[in-house]
Amino acid sequence: MAIDQEKIQEHIKGILEALGDDPNREGLIETPARVARMYAEVFEGMNYTNHEIAQMFNKTFELKKFEAGTSDFEKLVMVKDIDIFSYCEHHMALMYDMKVCVAYLPKDRVIGLSKIARIADMASKRLQLQERIGSDIAEIMEEVTGSEDIMVVIEGCHGCMSSRGIKKTAATTRTITASGKFKTDDSLKNMVISAL
Repeated sequence: MAIDQEKIQEHIKGILEALGDDPNREGLIETPARVARMYAEVFEGMNYTNHEIAQMFNKTFELKKFEAGTSDFEKLVMVKDIDIFSYCEHHMALMYDMKVCVAYLPKDRVIGLSKIARIADMASKRLQLQERIGSDIAEIMEEVTGSEDIMVVIEGCHGCMSSRGIKKTAATTRTITASGKFKTDDSLKNMVISAL
């Protein structure tokens, strides 16, 4: 599915009119086109399924025996403080100041570290729920790495809470998606949480 920028421009012009403004005035005349280009960029992930994102970033490397630890603690790979943003599917409000932590226990292969950040970025570039971003990242990571032992922690602020409605500007939301050993082994889960 490709993002239809022409249709977005038409609708943004209509929204400007519905707001009581003149879309042909100097400050707004190029706004529909600018918004359409921005939407194509910030919603890029909507063009792809989780499987397609996994195929895009499916670059793994063999984990040799001398590189792999013997305990889950020694095998743990964790990338934290991955900056992302997204848009809430309920109000199309910005979800911002979001940090993602992705942890997994490799099997025979490891994924390139930059690919973890790219997966998080692409999964967030959709109309989303924070909870679904975590499960999408975990699903993609599982497909790429072959590991069922994955944990994704996301913390962020939601424009739908800070700029409208309840207007709580300091409120943050933390979500945790855990599978495999991270779901059953509290010490492993706590190891990740304590590192945040």
